[in-house]
Amino acid sequence: MCQHQRPCPTADSADREAALLVAHHPEQGWSLLCNGVLLFEDTGELLPDGRIIAPHRPALDVMTAA
Repeated sequence: MCQHQRPCPTADSADREAALLVAHHPEQGWSLLCNGVLLFEDTGELLPDGRIIAPHRPALDVMTAA
């Protein structure tokens, strides 16, 4: 799928998020990576084969008292 020199990591790679952006829509909360992964602003992912990767970075809770 990737035509870049030094190909982007595949969708099955642990470092799949390092692939180059193909489309970025922050107003909608998602980005499409070169390897076909849809990356969502909550850090969830949708892989090209339909598998779902749950969000894996905790969101900051600004309402939590220090």
